[in-house]
Amino acid sequence: MTRLCICKMCSCGRHRCTHQPTTLFKKGSQTNVLSEYSEKYPAYKGHTRPKSLKPQLQYKAHQDMMDGTTTSRTDYIPYMVTRRPGRQQVEYKPKPGEIDLGTTYKQDFNPYEVQPFVPTRPKERVHAMNAQLVTIPTYKEDFRPWEISRRELTKPDTTYQPPTAKFGNSTTFQDDFVHRGLAPRESYKPSNMAKLSDAPFENMTSNKLSYVPHALEARYFKPPEEYKPSNVPFQDLTTHRQDFLGLPSQLPKSCKPEPLKVTSSKPFQSSTEFRDHFQQWPVSLRQVQKSVEYTSPTAHMDMTTTSHTDYIKHQIQPFVSAKPFSLPTKSSKPFQGNTTMRDDFQPWVAQRQSVIRKQEEIQRASGKMEDLTTFKAHFIQHDAQPSLSFKPQNAPLRTDAPLQNETMYRTEFTPKKISMCPASFESPPGFVFDNCDDQGHRFFRKMSSADMIETPKEMVLTAY
Repeated sequence: MTRLCICKMCSCGRHRCTHQPTTLFKKGSQTNVLSEYSEKYPAYKGHTRPKSLKPQLQYKAHQDMMDGTTTSRTDYIPYMVTRRPGRQQVEYKPKPGEIDLGTTYKQDFNPYEVQPFVPTRPKERVHAMNAQLVTIPTYKEDFRPWEISRRELTKPDTTYQPPTAKFGNSTTFQDDFVHRGLAPRESYKPSNMAKLSDAPFENMTSNKLSYVPHALEARYFKPPEEYKPSNVPFQDLTTHRQDFLGLPSQLPKSCKPEPLKVTSSKPFQSSTEFRDHFQQWPVSLRQVQKSVEYTSPTAHMDMTTTSHTDYIKHQIQPFVSAKPFSLPTKSSKPFQGNTTMRDDFQPWVAQRQSVIRKQEEIQRASGKMEDLTTFKAHFIQHDAQPSLSFKPQNAPLRTDAPLQNETMYRTEFTPKKISMCPASFESPPGFVFDNCDDQGHRFFRKMSSADMIETPKEMVLTAY
């Protein structure tokens, strides 16, 4: 009798057996030498796996009719809600009699007559005198200018005479450091020329000597399994179709009022409260006050002031400075601008060191460059002819023949039945669990007639 594993039963490629970790030795009567646990605790024969008391995840449909009432509907009964009565406001009634507006401030503080404030400061009196104002201060009267005579210089009048002999004192720099000419240094930089070797190049490597090419075997390709359609018809009956058959009832009525168009034959009244109460009043223009034209006075204007009338002009001599004048001293002799620096340090003729260049290996051509190329010499220009356009026009093509809407998909497509993967069930239909492998594979055998009698009908139905 053939046994199949879940890995082989799967047709969708998503189901695999739970593999156990790999071991070096198989589990059996032979003891495992690598562990002490297998020696002390051997496996017992005839021991069956205890059945699980966990209830199976089966959907039990309710057989009775569905009642649409809920606890909210039964406990909370809708009542007629009326508007809360508002509190009426009492009308205002003014009290009879007059209001006494007297306060404690008015009773305690009586008004008194207040007279204007009279200043105690006497008025300023102007003392006018007819005498003439003398503007000479006491400083000018007491301190009069004295006649100052020129003071003679006590410095002897000695003129500078440059020495005729040459300055012959030499410095330590001139004695110790003797000037020498510039000499170009010898360059020790190696040349950039590559040194060629006469020995042949050895291109043999350890990979070429030690590597031995081996022939590769052909790669193994798993042949694809052919699709085999199932002969069993597809059962499209779902639990929703089976359990929810629907109840005979009437459709709910809509509480929305019907939209009725209100039409009237009376003309439309365009008058509003704003138009009735706010009438247009005539408004006069704003009066603009005209400015008075300026007229120049005709009488003569007196431009004299008190300063101009009272001021008396006096004849005063200008201020004489007591500082002696500084006369520039000019000489007719030429200026001697020679110094010891200019006499001792004369400019030397220093030539710039020329750049050391290598000799050119390629000699440049001295003649004129001929820029005539083969393209210019052999190319012959021809008149370009416009290419004809073979693009079809955008006019729509119309035919009287009927449209053939048949495609290869419609003619050659064969509908395939959708089959459920048997490995997706906990116990595949038509199979009975046999045993497990050391690697974790679960093997099932096909169900015989004797097994069909032993297994209850409910187990078969749940498997399907």
